[in-house]
Amino acid sequence: MTPRILMSSALALACLSAPVLAENPMVGGAAMYDDKTIVENAVNSEDHTTLVAAVKAAGLVDTLNSEGPFTVFAPTNEAFDKLPEGTVEELLKPENKDMLTKILTCHVVAANAMASDINKMIADDGGAHTVTTVGGCEFTVMNKDDKIMIKDGMGNVANVTIADVKQSNGVIHVIDTVLMPAE
Repeated sequence: MTPRILMSSALALACLSAPVLAENPMVGGAAMYDDKTIVENAVNSEDHTTLVAAVKAAGLVDTLNSEGPFTVFAPTNEAFDKLPEGTVEELLKPENKDMLTKILTCHVVAANAMASDINKMIADDGGAHTVTTVGGCEFTVMNKDDKIMIKDGMGNVANVTIADVKQSNGVIHVIDTVLMPAE
């Protein structure tokens, strides 16, 4: 064999034996990198500018940049827009930092729970599983038509629209509704 054929064969063999890694889905028009933290990725998503502003106002940037692991159910701007008019503006005021922090930490679970893990918990519990969040909220996760849904303390249901966005310190699942704690 000529060196050229050997080189081509070796390259082909290397390509065949190299592991194929699934890429993260795009979120808000931006690539999400599994070697970046939740905050480092979220700031690039056009769909999460309200969430990023809220995380900053609540003083949670350092926490969500820490080692974790965290599972974050990340509401989109449209999810925040569903709240009654003026709610977001009120929550972002310094005097409402405690309530904002409570709401945001109710979107975080201290685990690295991929959709397959969540679906297994749902199946193991007969169709619904109770999740306790970092903020002390108890939500119910369910699955309907292969979509994960989260029922909050107020009876609202959020749908996971983009699952399994891997981060260096956990995973993000994009949701279409802001989860609220029970009063």
